[in-house]
Formats: sequence, structure tokens, C-alpha cells
Amino acid sequence: MTETQDHIAEIDNSWISLATTFVSEPEIFDEVLTATKSTDLAHDFSLVEVQAIGKLFHMVSIEQAARLLGELPDGQAVEIIENIDSWRSAEILNQLESPLRVRLISALTEELSKEITSNMPAEEAEEIAEKVSWPDFSAGALMSSSHLKMKAKDTVSNTIAYLEKEQESAADSDVQYLYTTSDSGALVGVVRIRDLLFSSKNTLLETIMIANTISVSAEDPLEELSELFDRYSYLGVPVTAKDGELLGVVKRQTVSEALASREANTFLKASGIVGGDELRSMPLALRSRRRLSWLSINIVLNAIAACVIASFEDTLSTVIALAVFLPVISDMSGCSGSQALAVSLRELTMGIIRPGEVLRVCFSELKMGIINGAVLGSLIALVTWIWKGNAYLGLVVGGALAVNTVVAVLIGGSLPLILKKLNKDPALASGPILTTVTDTVGFFLVLSLASFFIEYLR
Repeated sequence: MTETQDHIAEIDNSWISLATTFVSEPEIFDEVLTATKSTDLAHDFSLVEVQAIGKLFHMVSIEQAARLLGELPDGQAVEIIENIDSWRSAEILNQLESPLRVRLISALTEELSKEITSNMPAEEAEEIAEKVSWPDFSAGALMSSSHLKMKAKDTVSNTIAYLEKEQESAADSDVQYLYTTSDSGALVGVVRIRDLLFSSKNTLLETIMIANTISVSAEDPLEELSELFDRYSYLGVPVTAKDGELLGVVKRQTVSEALASREANTFLKASGIVGGDELRSMPLALRSRRRLSWLSINIVLNAIAACVIASFEDTLSTVIALAVFLPVISDMSGCSGSQALAVSLRELTMGIIRPGEVLRVCFSELKMGIINGAVLGSLIALVTWIWKGNAYLGLVVGGALAVNTVVAVLIGGSLPLILKKLNKDPALASGPILTTVTDTVGFFLVLSLASFFIEYLR
């Protein structure tokens, strides 16, 4: 065992211990990081405060720092960038794949992003500025500029010489194609590497290329990219500008990661995580403030439901059994509404529905609500009748649940579209509104129906 391995063996697995131990021995710390599995890095670094990680990123090599940054969640990666020198950030970001680099820089403040890009080579800074201008999760924002291309009139011999010169970038490419362009730079076809290797040296690429290849526009949204990769088994597809110019390549893996990131972000927002990117390594005050900004509003909204219950206090005191069923109706209706809400959020995200299609969505959810409401209402009515021996109580509870289920799915299905049309974040605002409305309507239905049938419920 080497001296370094002996040193490492004496230290526990805590990154906090490692950070303090290796402040003056960066080469040993670098070796520890190299020996650590990538899958363990995100977990291990979640135990360390951002400020401490910032110091570590000044200790390790640029390549190692880039590897670490690529393994961390975007939210934590952005915070780390904010806690290290801009020149260091520029060097680290230059080592990352283009889609991740653009995503992280886009999440920074405008002032900091300009400061960092000013420390990058002019060509890199220009490329980032162009990609940041594309819509979020579009092909232009997700594409990689690292691709192999030659003129269609070039020979196989010239192309092989080019590949030998660009050996490093060619080896890093996951897409096993070389793209051919016209003299103006427009995409005209692709050449499979295997066809290139088995052709004579004087053969022109235009004679062995596959013309009319599938490509995507830089403005194409994520959902269209996902559908394309579902239809075809490509590892990547070329991205072109409106005039046909080859801009880059968007990879299947990048699209999959973007889909997962966007769906996770939508789920977190719908759950009341305002930033959509909370991590437990973030400062406690920040996390608390973000959550309270949603929860405080929800207190006010839930006070409305409490007022409804208070206005039927006499009915509730007369039929105590109703108190048992209020949370049941609230929960079941809320679940039905949440299902409709989730479908609408997902379809909005994928571009399947548009904000102006509220009536179509409502009609679809109305049919679903009537069926599910009738089934759920009948079940709870039967259980209530058997349990309490009162058919009228079963009618009140079952009827309230049936109607409230219809209301819940209508609200859950349409609310995200309405909020989107008003330029509000549907993922963030839909949840609390849905919960409050279904609770309020459910309580009102149960208690008003109970008041109507009060003589039969005593």
C-alpha cells in the first residue's frame, strides 16, 4: 500500500473531514476524488456546506472540478459557481458538455453570467450567448456543438486526415456519423463512419453519404425531440437553423436528462417548493423562506374552508357523524383533482394541449368526473349506510363526494391552462388553489345537504 493509500485509510468517509484534512494537500484530495465512484459524489457532497465545497473547487484540478460539477444537481452546481471566483468558474464550465454549461449559466444572474463568460475564449462566449437566446429546453439550447462535419465534395482521404487531426473530439463523440455540408454550411447528408473506412481514398463524400437525413430545427421544443427519439433509435440528430445551416447535434441522452429534469422541477413546484430546486445542503433560512412563501398563502386559503364549517356549526353539532366523513370527502376529492391536475401539467409541458383549450379539457374531465364520482359516491354511501344504519346519511355523504369529484376534476384539469394563459406558473399556483376549492366545496356540499335532510339524520 502506498503512502497516499495509508493516509487515506486513516481517514473516515466524511467529506467534511477530508476537506479539513486535505486543505494543504490538494494532490491527495484529488486522488481521493478520482477513486470515488461518480454515483457517490452527489450524495457525499450533499453533506458539505456550499461555502466549503467552493473552497474544494479551488483545490482540485480543473478536470476534476468539472467532473464533480457534472455529477451534482443543477441547483447545487449553480450555488457552487456563485461561491468561487469567476475566472475559475469559466475554466471549469469550459470543460463541461455544451448543454449542461448553457443550462448552468442560464440559471445565474445576468451580471454573474456576463462576468464568467468574459473570462472565456471569445468563440466559447459567443456560442453560449447564442444558445442562451434559444427557448428553454429547445433543440438549440440542448444541442452540442461538438460534432464532425466536412464538405460534401471532400474526399475520403481528406476526411480521414481530418479525423486523425480531431482525434480527441472524435473519440468523445457519441454519435457515430460525420455530417456533410454544402459550401454555404447547410446540412446535406450524413456519412456513417464504417462506410468512410471501407471506401477508397479518392471517393467523394457526396457519393457515400445518406442524403435527406432527418434533422430538427433549433426552435423545436423538448416534446418534439422526445417523440423523434421514440420513433427512431438514433443516438443523436443534427440541429439546423432556418436557412439549413448545421448548428450542432442534440443527443438522445441529453433529451432524456432534460425531460427528467423538467418533470422533477414541475413536481417540486406543484408540491409547493417555490424554487423547484431545493436541496437540503442549501442554507436553512433560504429553504424555510421558500417553503413559507407558499404555506403562508395556503393558511389564508384554508381559512375560507374553516369559515364554511363554522357557518354550519349547528348542523355539525346535531349530526356528529358528519365530522368523520368531512376529511374523507376532502381527501378523495383532492386525489381526483390532483390526478386531473397532473395530466394537465404534463400535457402542457409536452405541448399536447394549449392554454386556449379549456373547454375541450373540461368536457373530457366532466365525463371522467361523472363516472368516477358515481362509483366513489356509491361506495362511500354504501359503507356509511352499513356502518351507521342510516340511508339518508349515506345519501348525503355519497352525493357530496360524487358532486365534489366532478368539481375537483374540472378545476384540476382546467386551472393550469387558465393560469398559463394569465402568464402565471401553473405548477406553483395550481396545487393550493385546487386544495382550497375542493375542500371548501366539499364541506359546503356535505353540510348543506345534511341541513336539508336534518330531520332524517337525527
